[in-house]
Amino acid sequence: MADVARLAGVSGQTVSRVANGRQNVDSGTRDRVKDAMRQLGYRPNGAARALRSGEFRSIGVIVFDLSFIGTTRTLDAIATAATARGYSVNLMPVLSINRQAVADAFTRLAEQAVDGVIVMIEARILEEVPLPVGLPVVVVHAGAHYDHPVVDTDQVQGARLATEHLLELGHRTVRHVGGPPSSFAADQRRRSWEQTLRDNGRDVPPVLIGDWTSASGYDAGCELAVDPDVTAVFVANDQMALGVLRALHAHGRSVPDDVSVVGFDDMEEAAQFWPPLTTIRQTFTELGRCSVDTLLAAIHSTGDHAPVAVATKLIVRNSTAAPSS
Repeated sequence: MADVARLAGVSGQTVSRVANGRQNVDSGTRDRVKDAMRQLGYRPNGAARALRSGEFRSIGVIVFDLSFIGTTRTLDAIATAATARGYSVNLMPVLSINRQAVADAFTRLAEQAVDGVIVMIEARILEEVPLPVGLPVVVVHAGAHYDHPVVDTDQVQGARLATEHLLELGHRTVRHVGGPPSSFAADQRRRSWEQTLRDNGRDVPPVLIGDWTSASGYDAGCELAVDPDVTAVFVANDQMALGVLRALHAHGRSVPDDVSVVGFDDMEEAAQFWPPLTTIRQTFTELGRCSVDTLLAAIHSTGDHAPVAVATKLIVRNSTAAPSS
């Protein structure tokens, strides 16, 4: 650092400001210091800087099951947002959902010197896991009460928009293909669908349960297809909706002439389904950004524990229409 200061003709304190990304250095001086760093091959010592500042510029992410689109897209958004804020991301996959596995993941991250942790495990097991003392934590995709911040898509709003859209088209009621019972998101979407029907004075039919996969959607769709009273279906995610569409087609039920279908997520392929899928858009980029911003606020003690709900949007395509009779 002293060599850089001599070559750039500045003080060691100015070099330190530039190396640590401080903004109180004019652009000409900053360029001169960076040029001297390049000439001398100087790289800031992250470990020394962390010891001095008490901040490692690294966040941990605990995640379970990277096979689902929502998880991967949110993780990508978290990595992008963290990088833009000058933080690295330490990914810690959890292979099974149990108290010990999640507790071990927290312990390993704490040992690897992270400033805080974002948890992407949608399971009630988190309520049973003791969190590391002094380590800020933000939970993504949750429906339970925690003593730390929660960031989630507005699941209730999304399910209401989907159900109201089908009712406004003139359908008498709306069937629902829900996600697994262990899922907070699936539970919130189901409850909102049910409440929307009740608020509109409609019958609440039985729920069919899937596991987020298109195969489970196909199974549910086969059951719905043989019921002539079914004219509208709200499916808890786009992958299951794809299976429902295939099942209806296989049983000779036209979409949307005979049955209207709405999904949830707005995965990139949803517009390429046949017919193109009406769905609820989750803004995963915003979800990831809010998660990082909330965690950094907790790290710097500038935030609170108020939950953050990222708004959803109804995307109308060709899989929904007024009932034919």
